[in-house]
Amino acid sequence: MERALFGGETPEQFQLHLKQLMATTKLTPEQIKTGIAQLKGWNLNQSKLVKSYKFKDFIEAFSFMTKVAIIAEKMDHHPEWFNVYNNLKIELTTHDAGGISQLDLDLAKKIDLL
Repeated sequence: MERALFGGETPEQFQLHLKQLMATTKLTPEQIKTGIAQLKGWNLNQSKLVKSYKFKDFIEAFSFMTKVAIIAEKMDHHPEWFNVYNNLKIELTTHDAGGISQLDLDLAKKIDLL
């Protein structure tokens, strides 16, 4: 009976799928504004979360990018980024959602902790 209520899934599986669906749903402008307020130095530009960095040199920039890459891979959510020597620009958006989703805010928060 219980599995019938959740489309053949266990309640735990259903909750996981619901969480994943919500994470890839485009956020409202108010949700984005609230989320950006909790981040350090991120801005909204053309429906993307954007942050620029300037490092001491290329090695430091690339080291930071490697740390971000490991986090992004674990989240299965990958940034758009542009690197020239010691400058790095990161852009976050969820293409499947057609804009910013909770995944973008979550990844930005994790990047801020580096």
